[in-house]
Amino acid sequence: FPQKKAATAPRIPPTRLALHHFDVTYSLQLRDRWPSVRAGLLCEQKYGALLNNFSAVRHVAQELELLNATDFVSPAPKKEAGRGDGVSPEGSGEGRTAVRAETVTQAGTSPPLRASICSNIRCYTFPRGDITRFRPARPDTLGLLDYYLMDAASLLPVLALNVQPDDFVLDLCAAPGGKTLALLQTGICVHLAANDVSISRTKRLYQILHSYVPREIRETVRVTSYDGRDWGQLEGGTFHKVLVDVPCTTDRHSVMEQDNNIFHRRRTKERQMLPMLQLQLLMAGILATKPGGEVVYSTCSLSPLQNEHVIERAVEVAETQYNISVQVEDLSHFRTLFQDTFSFFSDCRLGELVLPHLTANFGPMYFCKLRRM
Repeated sequence: FPQKKAATAPRIPPTRLALHHFDVTYSLQLRDRWPSVRAGLLCEQKYGALLNNFSAVRHVAQELELLNATDFVSPAPKKEAGRGDGVSPEGSGEGRTAVRAETVTQAGTSPPLRASICSNIRCYTFPRGDITRFRPARPDTLGLLDYYLMDAASLLPVLALNVQPDDFVLDLCAAPGGKTLALLQTGICVHLAANDVSISRTKRLYQILHSYVPREIRETVRVTSYDGRDWGQLEGGTFHKVLVDVPCTTDRHSVMEQDNNIFHRRRTKERQMLPMLQLQLLMAGILATKPGGEVVYSTCSLSPLQNEHVIERAVEVAETQYNISVQVEDLSHFRTLFQDTFSFFSDCRLGELVLPHLTANFGPMYFCKLRRM
């Protein structure tokens, strides 16, 4: 009888396994902030409406503004111009400032945001504490939808990439396609390669391009389904900008959804191997860039093992195995520019991390920028 009972006992669902794992690890990392972040992860995610500049639908911005939504991207250049002194925002923590001082000195100063933000990206969000939902997107006369609903924090890696006219750009892990679409919304990303190893996910990418982008623009995007880890050998030293938005534990999905959950017992080995896969993809991205080119690495995880540790290891591997010097760029100004919209983790050692928060329930979203010297 006890054996039968054991055989039929319900297995612990992967969402509970994920939450237990996060309780153990993230409470150490985030300390007194973890209860707030945990509550955010377990509540409905907040979205942004990325306006589709290819759609002929008029007055969408006015309609959203009447609902009290605002474009969080456009005001940034004015704040950036007002900043001008290169000073990191307050509250960055002493240890963090020390890391920053070294990287800023080596990397020098570069205009971080103005180009991309002036290139038409507009994304509307409701104010902090406002949990209004956006209506579904509507098609124009040609069938192109008027906006794309996404976690607004997902735009930050695209803004950090800072695409310039004539840049050759690679989106290495492009599906399902939100960041690829955002790159096209700049209006200047005319040499774009979008890759994803999964054929089924690549189909989703095609669907998004078809729903939002006119055919003549779609046809300029090179969509492929290679293993991203091989890209350094396929087309090394080719791109000015590379986005490496890697597979990760997708923390919010892991605590909310049973389907396709990385914490399912059958996927334990796959989950344990994630940091290695992430490192291999980031290295491929670094090798794919031209000297002087830039890579933005991103995850939707809070885990330092998938975030800062992958960055540190990549810098080390690039130096020791490939004799390539890679510089971590300073993105601390993002906290100043977007603090009204997102809740940032001030003690992130390298890169920036958006924390879920009940009043601003975006993320998690980690992003870090590297320059191949």
